[in-house]
Amino acid sequence: MLPMSNAPSRRRIPRIASSDLWVYWEGLPHHDISRVRDLSPAGLFVETPYRFATGSKLRMHFLVQEGQIRFDALVRHTRQGQGHGLKIQSVALKDIPQFDALLARLRASAPAKT
Repeated sequence: MLPMSNAPSRRRIPRIASSDLWVYWEGLPHHDISRVRDLSPAGLFVETPYRFATGSKLRMHFLVQEGQIRFDALVRHTRQGQGHGLKIQSVALKDIPQFDALLARLRASAPAKT
């Protein structure tokens, strides 16, 4: 676990902590199902032992009670042995209402993570 910092967060949009959200992802040469530690409209952190270079593109797939949600994300940073911070690049147009509903449900059930 990384030490907590007193420095202010650079995030413009706070992330929502998640304890039971999982995502299927694909990124050459790997694909897997990973736990999502936190999520926002702009990004997420996924737990995975696989390493990707900053800038790598991943295809993500949520299958949640709101429905199917597909999006592309870029690796922004890596925490070795923990996972990757990802920037959401685009959400499939027909999946935007489900994504908005997922975020609303998570906001209602968990405190924001900054």
